[in-house]
Amino acid sequence: MSHQAPPGKWSSRLLAPGDGLRGWWSGLSRVQKWGFGVLGFALLALSPLAPPPFLDTPGISFGGTMAQFAMVAIIAIGLNVVVGQAGLLDLGYVGFYAVGAYTVALLTSPDSPWNQLSATGAFSDKWAWLSCVPIAMAATALAGLILGIPTLRLRGDYLAIVTLGFGEIIRLLADNLSDVTNGSRGLNKVAYPRIGENEHLRDGVFSSGNSSGHANYGTWWFWLGLILMVGILLLVGNLERSRAGRAWVAIREDEDAAEVMGVNTFRFKLWAFVIGAAIGGLSGALYAGQVQYVAPPTFNIINSMLFLCAVVLGGQGNKLGVIFGAFVIVYLPNRLLGVHVLGINLGDLKYLFFGLTLVVLMIFRPQGLFPVRQQLLTYGKRARHLLRTADDDKAAV
Repeated sequence: MSHQAPPGKWSSRLLAPGDGLRGWWSGLSRVQKWGFGVLGFALLALSPLAPPPFLDTPGISFGGTMAQFAMVAIIAIGLNVVVGQAGLLDLGYVGFYAVGAYTVALLTSPDSPWNQLSATGAFSDKWAWLSCVPIAMAATALAGLILGIPTLRLRGDYLAIVTLGFGEIIRLLADNLSDVTNGSRGLNKVAYPRIGENEHLRDGVFSSGNSSGHANYGTWWFWLGLILMVGILLLVGNLERSRAGRAWVAIREDEDAAEVMGVNTFRFKLWAFVIGAAIGGLSGALYAGQVQYVAPPTFNIINSMLFLCAVVLGGQGNKLGVIFGAFVIVYLPNRLLGVHVLGINLGDLKYLFFGLTLVVLMIFRPQGLFPVRQQLLTYGKRARHLLRTADDDKAAV
């Protein structure tokens, strides 16, 4: 006898946004997913060169918008490891973003007493930013380790309050340690990749001097961010399918049950915290190089909430979903920039729009637009196919 679910329940799920796309994606083979993934990222990479009319941002360079999207997407992927995979509510993730940015700025800005720029070697003008990227990731991973060891035994709201305090502590330290960080004046002239130097672009394609045309400096930063994003997605995807990924899911669903079953919950939570911190530090290094200026107001609590909003909007635990959430968070304010209705600049109301969106989402779609579909079995798809074949054979008999 076949068992049928109540029609109302399943029909509402089938009509929910993102379910059809998620179901189609889950039905593809691994080769097909790779093929569509490569095609999708290739089209995404070419979008700044020929912006689609319905996506173009008239008030600001589309390449600059996409460069900002790449940075926030990397942040969202890192935060998704902490919040979406391991279920740790982190409200101060902007602190890791700040540590990464300030690491690059302190080592390369002429305003910093720790400036390591030199005429030759790893910290020459051409290689300084690239040399600082692994240092920034290591520094933020260490910060995550130092914060995680005493605090990850807390849960829920208590952990959220501690991480919120960490983010504010980092911002206040940057604002008050004026002898090191230059205080509220910030650190200027931060190093960036010196590639493509010629007589027209003496500082290379990544410099702000390359501001004309579609292949401007924003487009080049977007391409660099996209390459880093693909690498992080491969890393995080492999982690999801590993023992650590399954331990994170078990901890997220029921930490007590996971611990009873032999999962070292503290160790795996600490792993998630450190990995997420390192990814946040990478995005901070990307920000410091692109803007070439780092100051405390950038790393306020509002930005931390926006990063979390990207994860919740896209779907916690779904790394491709949070990338979509990051795109919405970045694109919507830039698209509405300069658009006036009744004398009001809609670009200034982004927090209102995001707040209303989250309220509606929590009512009708609390799991996000693209909720994760966990593959807890290594050969889950094959096992389900064999079970369905066996049921069909029994029904035929």
